[in-house]
Amino acid sequence: MSEVRHVLRPVGWVESPLTDAATAPKQGDEGAPESWLVFVPEVAPAVRDLRPGTDVLVLTWLDRARRDVLTVHPRGDVSRPETGVFATRSPHRPNPIGLHRVRLLAVDGLRVRVADLEALDGTPVLDVKPVLGGPDER
Repeated sequence: MSEVRHVLRPVGWVESPLTDAATAPKQGDEGAPESWLVFVPEVAPAVRDLRPGTDVLVLTWLDRARRDVLTVHPRGDVSRPETGVFATRSPHRPNPIGLHRVRLLAVDGLRVRVADLEALDGTPVLDVKPVLGGPDER
């Protein structure tokens, strides 16, 4: 694999009661507690139009994931065949970018309360993007 370097600057971090990957839900809709996205002051203008009740995609850097994993048993179930990580949602992968669909519950300045986020406390937030509706809603 050729070595190309790109710099990613987190725009914030996750504040969550989840601290242990072994006991955290594997997906947000599997019992994730409410948590907060906390943004750095430099991105305040980017946060201003986020509204409670909407769904967004949150991209995170899974900083505690392994980067040398290329195949896994889906969901850690050894009875399932080993599968390439690009066909799974495993956090362990060459570039451990997390993709989370969450519902915005509240916006308080640079703090945004969300539902259905399974990321661990302290996980860096890379970006937030709206969930797109049909062509007439874009």
